[in-house]
Formats: sequence, C-alpha cells, structure tokens
Amino acid sequence: MDHSLNFLIGIAARPQTAPRARARFLTTSDLPALLDLECEKWSEDQAASQDDLRARIENHPELAVGAFCSRTGRMLASLFLKPVPDDFCQRVFTWKDCTLLPSARRSSSLFGISLSSRDPIGVEVLLNFFWPHALKGGWRQIYLGSPVPGLRDWRRRHPHAPVEDYVFDKRGSLPADPQLRYYHSRGFKQIVSVKPDYFPHEPSLDHGVMLRGAIPLAALGPLWRSISLPAVQRITRRMTRLL
Repeated sequence: MDHSLNFLIGIAARPQTAPRARARFLTTSDLPALLDLECEKWSEDQAASQDDLRARIENHPELAVGAFCSRTGRMLASLFLKPVPDDFCQRVFTWKDCTLLPSARRSSSLFGISLSSRDPIGVEVLLNFFWPHALKGGWRQIYLGSPVPGLRDWRRRHPHAPVEDYVFDKRGSLPADPQLRYYHSRGFKQIVSVKPDYFPHEPSLDHGVMLRGAIPLAALGPLWRSISLPAVQRITRRMTRLL
C-alpha cells in the first residue's frame, strides 16, 4: 500500500458505529460558525473576515469543507482550497500572493488557503470526506504554507545560520519543527521552498514553508473518471478502514 495513503485520511482512521463528527461542503449559512472558529484559532491580523469567508465559499463551493460534531452540531474544523497552476510556487512569495493568484482553469494542483481546527477528529473526518471528491475531481497534489514555530528559539541559538538549516533539520526521520512534523504525519512530506515574510507569525519570524502532499491513488485518474462518486467513496472508505 502506498505510504502516501496517510495523506487526507490523517493518522489511522478508527471505524466507529456512531461517528463523533460528520463532514460536508460549506454554505454561507455556516458563516457565523466559521467566524467563531476563526476568532478562536487565529490572531486578529491572521483571521479571515466574513467577506473573505463568503468569497471562498462562493468562488469554490466544491473546495470549502467543514466538519461538525455529530451530537452538538458545533463546527470542529474547516478547510478552504483553490485551484492553482502547477508551477505557482515559483510565482508567489507570501500567503496573500497565493490567495490573490487567479484560480487556474486547467491544473492538477490545489492550494490550501486555510485549515482551522479545534479538534483533531474533525480534521480526520474532514479529510476523509474530501479524499474521494479530490480523486473524482482529478486533483493530484495539494500545497500549503506552514509556519515553523520553533524557528525563533532556534535562531537565538544559531544567529548566523541559514533558516534552511532549521527547516530541513530532522529528529530521526521526522522534521525537527513541531508544525512540520504535524503536517508530515498527514502526508505533506515534501518541502518545496522556504519563504521569508510569508505571513505574520512571530514564533516563525514571519517565515513560511511551502509543503506538498500527493493525493493518494490520484495516479489512477482514468479509473476515478470512469466510475461514480458513490463508488469512489466506497473504495476510499474501505481503504481508510484497512489502515
């Protein structure tokens, strides 16, 4: 089994008779819950406004996903994506550049505008939900910009060393930085570039690291195009349970 199956399905998914969370595509009726999550998880200069969130949903409703508690209905996680040119990393320097870049009409790549979560189960369920839709849509990879929150402390000890020394540092086979380790466990194993002044994040000294995750089984594109979405969902559900 391809080791990249850890991408989108998170760490091992656990079959449950009564799932703790359910995922679905977002609508503008979810704006109050999204704003509440944004305010909880992001600082004032990082959080998206209501207009930002509305535009993300209206521009790409098929790429805006939320996970909700099955018992209370509370939003647990949200994910916003947009189509980007396959070579877009060479043309952007900041997170804002990525968000303002016109959506690509023909591409196999997505950019993760934001992933916000107050519960890791929400992230698992959200990514499991999106996986078959990504296969059916013909997407092959997802890029995202990650902070590197250990950079500030490392820089104090290594004031003259290149930032790349920290970004590519390993603890065994895993990245030394805790945030890069988190994304590595979810399949974002390839570090594409390091971008200074990527977004405001003081522990990262405003640096961002562009990561790439391959969507598992995307190479079987002709198969996914030839069968129905429910069939793809059944296949990915079974693959998830095999892990």
